[in-house]
Amino acid sequence: MRSDTTRAVLYVRCSVEEQASAGVSLEYQEACLRAYCALRELEVASVVVDAGVSGGKPLAARKGGAEVQHLADSGKIGAVVGWKLDRLFRDAADCLAVTRAWDRRGVALHLADLGGQAVDTSTAMGRFFLTVMAGAAEMERNQIRERTSVALRHKAEKGEFTGGQAPFGFRVAADGVRLEEDDAEQQVVRQARRLRASGLSLRKVAKALGGLGHVSRAGRPFAASQVRRMTEASERESTPPAPWELRLPVE
Repeated sequence: MRSDTTRAVLYVRCSVEEQASAGVSLEYQEACLRAYCALRELEVASVVVDAGVSGGKPLAARKGGAEVQHLADSGKIGAVVGWKLDRLFRDAADCLAVTRAWDRRGVALHLADLGGQAVDTSTAMGRFFLTVMAGAAEMERNQIRERTSVALRHKAEKGEFTGGQAPFGFRVAADGVRLEEDDAEQQVVRQARRLRASGLSLRKVAKALGGLGHVSRAGRPFAASQVRRMTEASERESTPPAPWELRLPVE
C-alpha cells in the first residue's frame, strides 16, 4: 500500500548541549520544517520531538525516532521531513538502510536545509546524492570527534580538568580548570602501589585495601580493574596524571 505522499511527519532533535543554541533549538527546527512544508504543499500530520537525545544513537533506538519508524511502517504518512541529515541519522550506514526501507513503503525523505529542494530517494540520482551527503556528514562528524579528542588530550596533559569524574586521587580545583591532589585518596593510591609492588595480584590488593578500611568513592570495595588503574599509572606524584590513566568507573 502506497502512502499519501502529501502527509508528512516532522522530526526534530537536539542534544543536551545544543538545547541552549538558538540556531539548532527544537523551536527553530520546527519553524523551519513547517515553512518548508508550506512551500512544498505538504500536510503536517505529526511532529515528533527527540529532546536531549544524542545523534550517536540509531534512529530506531530513540524514542521519537521509533515513533517515526512506526508512522512510516503504518502507511499513514508519505514523507519524513528533517532539518539536516545529522538530525536523523547516526552515520551513513544507518541513513541508507532506513531510507531504503522507506523507499519500499513509498515514504520520501525531505531535508529543509537544501534550499527548498527535496531528496527523492526513490530515484537513482536522489539515492546517489543522499549517499554522497551521508558520507560527507559522517566524515565531518569524525573530524569534529578527532579535533575534540586532541583538544581534551592537550588539556589533560597539562593537568587540567576535562569533564566527567575527576581521576581517583585528585579533585577539581576551585578554578574549575586545574586538578589538585586529594590527600585521602592519594594515601589509598600509594598503599595500592606498595601492595602491588610486594607481589600481590590485583584481586588480592583490592581485598587488602578493603581490609584496611579503604573503599571506592561509591562506598563499595575496590574492583581489580580500579586497582590496575591506580597501580599502573605514572609514579610522578608531583604532576597530576592524565585523566584516562587514573579515571575510575562510576559505580
